[in-house]
Amino acid sequence: MVALDVPLHGYAIMQKVEAISEGSVVIGPGTLYGAFTTLEKQGLIDKVSEEERRKTYALTDKGRRVLAEHVRRLAIMVHNGQLALSILNKGAVI
Repeated sequence: MVALDVPLHGYAIMQKVEAISEGSVVIGPGTLYGAFTTLEKQGLIDKVSEEERRKTYALTDKGRRVLAEHVRRLAIMVHNGQLALSILNKGAVI
């Protein structure tokens, strides 16, 4: 969902996900469009335009709230992981 900070079509989203993950996440079209269906049903994204074969999607207000909550949870997990590593490394600063 983070790739939808601005309205984008599917191929652009796949490229953006790969770029922001520095290549560690590559999403195929089947996976992406399946996710779109689920996210639309949950009210997290909307199709904002449809031209020929290009559908453009954007986050809804609910989607933005859910994304913010996921980012908050991930930040907590990263913090706790850093603490655990610090303990394992006997106090070494990470």
